[in-house]
Amino acid sequence: MGLFRNEESHESRSSSMSYALRWQQEHLRQVAVVGAVAVALIIVTLIWYFTQNSKQVHLVVDGQSQSIETRHSLVNQVLEEQSIALNPEDSISVALNSPIEDGDKIVIVRAVPVKVNVDGATKLHFTTQKSVQKAIAELGITVDKDDKVTPALDSKVEANQEIQIVRVTKHTVQTKDVIPFTVVKTSDDTLLKGNTKVTSEGSEGVIVHNYEKVFEDGVLVSKIWLGKVVEKEAAPKVIAVGTKKPAVVAAATITRKDNSVNISGVATKGGVSFEYKKVLKNVTLTAYSSEEDGIGTRTASGTRVTEGRTIAVDKSVVPLGWWVYIEGIGFRKAEDTGGAIKGNKMDVYYDSLKAAQNFGRKKGRTVYVIGPTKPELN
Repeated sequence: MGLFRNEESHESRSSSMSYALRWQQEHLRQVAVVGAVAVALIIVTLIWYFTQNSKQVHLVVDGQSQSIETRHSLVNQVLEEQSIALNPEDSISVALNSPIEDGDKIVIVRAVPVKVNVDGATKLHFTTQKSVQKAIAELGITVDKDDKVTPALDSKVEANQEIQIVRVTKHTVQTKDVIPFTVVKTSDDTLLKGNTKVTSEGSEGVIVHNYEKVFEDGVLVSKIWLGKVVEKEAAPKVIAVGTKKPAVVAAATITRKDNSVNISGVATKGGVSFEYKKVLKNVTLTAYSSEEDGIGTRTASGTRVTEGRTIAVDKSVVPLGWWVYIEGIGFRKAEDTGGAIKGNKMDVYYDSLKAAQNFGRKKGRTVYVIGPTKPELN
């Protein structure tokens, strides 16, 4: 038997291919439409996404303001995006992990270095404060009202500024001075004229001077006198002066080899009457000053040299502490001695060396030796 095969005709194959081509063309148009719609949806979705997540933020760094657009949600992400690094001393208006909202403002202040010199030390400090007062307060430094701050506390802080704080302290101190007593003379008709008697011993007073000492960083810079207070009043010494006329007697006069006349009597010089113990004749006078080398301000009797009072004597001729009257000079007190002062020689004190040199040498003077009490005008 033989096999029977159905043979395909050329016409039937052509029909199938035409159908397939028509189907592809129709569906290709549909695919293209669907693809275009999908792309449009993606674009719209992306635009919506970026529109919903984009934020406008105001960024201020050291006073310089700028507006930026960001899609980040945290402050630290925005700073990283803008390549802004913070130092530990810098200040920021919001926390780094704070969320960002549209329209937010971020303020950053950069810390600047300052040097603070205080209490013998120098401190380097980074600060964001605007005034000197607030900058030093960050260091825990307190300033008293008398302390000196340079520049002033209300000055603006600048980078690399040097702030100097000088501690000022004030102390009140006292010194005491002696008030010398005065001598008061009264008339006494029971005493012979020229004789005196102390009826009341005088006493010195005390005066207190108040001073304010000002120290800057422990160094004394000024001393200001505030005033004085009398702590103790001086009491006068009262001397009774005799007014009774004595009987007229002849006085014995003995002239010694040292040209002194050993006679007591009463003399009146410069309107002052006084009793003297003896008279020195032909006394030679010179002068000296504490401005000379080797001459101090303390006398042999322990007092301070004083112009118009102090003279140097031979204490075997005039006892230390006694008053004398020198013709042409006046009343002086024997308070000092000297190696060259022997016999009838005396040295008169002057503050100025020039005045002492101008005094020169004076010879032939008469000196009345009085005693320990200075005569006063009656």
